[in-house]
Amino acid sequence: MSLSTSHSSWVFGYGSLIYKVDFPYLRREVASTRGWQRRFWQGSHDHRGTPQDPGRVVTLVPAPDCICMGVAYLVENTVLEHLDYREKNGYQRHQIRLRLEASREQVDGLLYVASPDNFAFLGPAPAATIAAHIARASGPSGSNRDYLLQLAAALREIGVEDEHVHELEDLLLQGEFHPETHNTNSRSAAGES
Repeated sequence: MSLSTSHSSWVFGYGSLIYKVDFPYLRREVASTRGWQRRFWQGSHDHRGTPQDPGRVVTLVPAPDCICMGVAYLVENTVLEHLDYREKNGYQRHQIRLRLEASREQVDGLLYVASPDNFAFLGPAPAATIAAHIARASGPSGSNRDYLLQLAAALREIGVEDEHVHELEDLLLQGEFHPETHNTNSRSAAGES
């Protein structure tokens, strides 16, 4: 699975990797990548939900005219094994081009993306449905609500306003959804295709 022959690699964080840094790194930079947008379309059976009741976490989906902002970490390649395990629930490593915002330097990097063909993919849904799903889901790493709120706060800290994330945050905080009236899963259990 290794995509780098050097001793270190840039890894792009766009979700919990922005605020939950449980690995050593050499450098941390606000960064961006073109052609992707963040969406709460991936199921979480192992962190923010369970196999019976998955939570919803972010993945990136192709969007040719979009720029996705996040954080890039320069890590020793030995860290990739830890990240592969952390992102095991449907995510795969991809090679991308990153722009480090402070220096405007372009670098090769890696990111973890959960594509629509993975077993845990939940796909799009109305914002109120996604917010209701997030409001009730919880797993070994904590509540899905905390995941969303921490991500929204972390994005603000790096100067990013993400329309999708912040709309869900607003709905969650205002309680403008009715969980009992929404079908919150497009796929209900791990392993469904």
